[in-house]
Amino acid sequence: MQKPSEFLKAQEGKEVSRSPSPLMNWLNPTIISVETGKLVFQYLIREEMTNPMGILHGGITAAIIDDAVGATVICYDDPVFHVTLNNVVDYFNAAKAGDVIIAETLVIKKGRQVVNVQCEVWNEDRTRMIARGYSNLLRTDRKRPGSE
Repeated sequence: MQKPSEFLKAQEGKEVSRSPSPLMNWLNPTIISVETGKLVFQYLIREEMTNPMGILHGGITAAIIDDAVGATVICYDDPVFHVTLNNVVDYFNAAKAGDVIIAETLVIKKGRQVVNVQCEVWNEDRTRMIARGYSNLLRTDRKRPGSE
């Protein structure tokens, strides 16, 4: 069975369409780069991701951050799932339908039980930060499929 880190690494430069996460499939990012503890995703903002003002919905931004952070943690190939304890997001700028944004994650500290990860969301040329999120994830006892 292929390790999650190997699967993600093989997907660099491709749109995500076969993730075990239905949310990630819906968000439809392109994986730009994969390193242990650091991932970079690119997203095209679609109309259904916007709020009534026509800008990226804050809840979708938080979902992007949460999903990207989760993918970052699985790159350690831990045989069990991690769940989000908290997801704190600061919003700085807007993005609109048709814009491309970049989400870059970084593991700040990986403990035995809790992993702290940050995610910065930028416009395509990285001149404007859209949002920054911090998340703590808790290691569970639930095994990932194929890790037995």
